[in-house]
Amino acid sequence: MKFGFRKPSIKKRIAARTSVKRIIRHNLGFKAPRGMGWLTNPKKAAYNRVYSRTTRGCTVGLLLLSGIPMMVILFLLIF
Repeated sequence: MKFGFRKPSIKKRIAARTSVKRIIRHNLGFKAPRGMGWLTNPKKAAYNRVYSRTTRGCTVGLLLLSGIPMMVILFLLIF
């Protein structure tokens, strides 16, 4: 299990959008309802739940760093 910032991969993004499995699911309608990952693949669902709660997106740090000076400037302008 990795902790920390995610590193986006263009190669994986393209592979996921063009996979045969995805085309079959979307074109033939073999999709499970949202939130049913526990039924279709419980091991992957558990991993994804832990991963999403322990990592942050790659822009969260930038937003936090740029947001704090902006809040200080706005606070000084208001008062």
